Amino acid sequence: MVNDKAILVGVDGSQASYKATWWAANYAKHAGLTLQIVCAYSLPSYAAVSFDSTYTSMGDDNAAHIDAQEILSKAKAIANEQGVDAQTLIVTGDPSSVFVELSRNYNLIVIGNRGKGGLAERLLGTTSSSLPAYAYCPIIVVPYTDDDGKTMHLNNNITSVAVGIDASEWGLKALQIAADLAADRGAELDVIDAVAGLQGVSDEDGVYDSYMEDLESDIAPIRKAHPDLKITKTIVPESAVSALTKASYDHDIVVVGSRGKGGFTGLLVGSTSQGLIQHAAGPVYVVPRKYVEAEKSRSDGTLEGVSGVEKVSVETAGSEQAEAIESSIDPEHKG
Repeated sequence: MVNDKAILVGVDGSQASYKATWWAANYAKHAGLTLQIVCAYSLPSYAAVSFDSTYTSMGDDNAAHIDAQEILSKAKAIANEQGVDAQTLIVTGDPSSVFVELSRNYNLIVIGNRGKGGLAERLLGTTSSSLPAYAYCPIIVVPYTDDDGKTMHLNNNITSVAVGIDASEWGLKALQIAADLAADRGAELDVIDAVAGLQGVSDEDGVYDSYMEDLESDIAPIRKAHPDLKITKTIVPESAVSALTKASYDHDIVVVGSRGKGGFTGLLVGSTSQGLIQHAAGPVYVVPRKYVEAEKSRSDGTLEGVSGVEKVSVETAGSEQAEAIESSIDPEHKG
């Protein structure tokens, strides 16, 4: 069995990763799950710029390990401020590969986005663009700033969920996950079917009715499983990128399915002008194709297949330091 009692959040010392930690801690608290915080590094990528942007000698694993512990100390303090006692892990290896392998052992991984400069950009810049397409478990990507570089406020609870749906197996899995999440949180669910080909089509043609009938058919099992769940269904005559990016502004989380190398790949991990992840105003919950296909064959949560994993106990940074970080990562910090 996979470790379904814990969620994993990746940190690298960037403000984006600390914001992801803050959000993940709140998610874990509301979901009744434990939180594990992992810092992954490989010496070749660490050599030129260390976590605090100072020079580090090639191959200085001791210095890298000390910096990783300091990063985990701050992240653990942030989790503690949210009432969550997190476990901390250090993993040596290429971060992108490490997180893909870790995804075989968890039901959920949280990462930050828009980390700028130095190692932060190399780690989570790469990870957030590749992990959602190749992971074996769902990935939540938490934004740090908007398109203009302004730090964004995120809610610490989920009251509204949007899901982008299509007829694929992973699209329907995304619908199921979104419905379960909304029901567990007492939130509202907005099911969005984006059909760019409907631009300019009149309601009088009956085309919308046909799409709505298909959408209702997809939702029927959800209504049966969650009879009290408030569901809104919408057919949107525009691209999925546009429709779901807009939805991210008035929903606490957007859930989407990923086909891996096709379909939603451009939506999730495309260029700056196309990617939902790059423009979303809130967390994006990605349900990868590999997760759906390999759900019954993943490892048992013992981190098998992942080398260089070290569970470490770190001193928790002071409350004042944690509060200072939280104030810097959210303009409407409320503790």
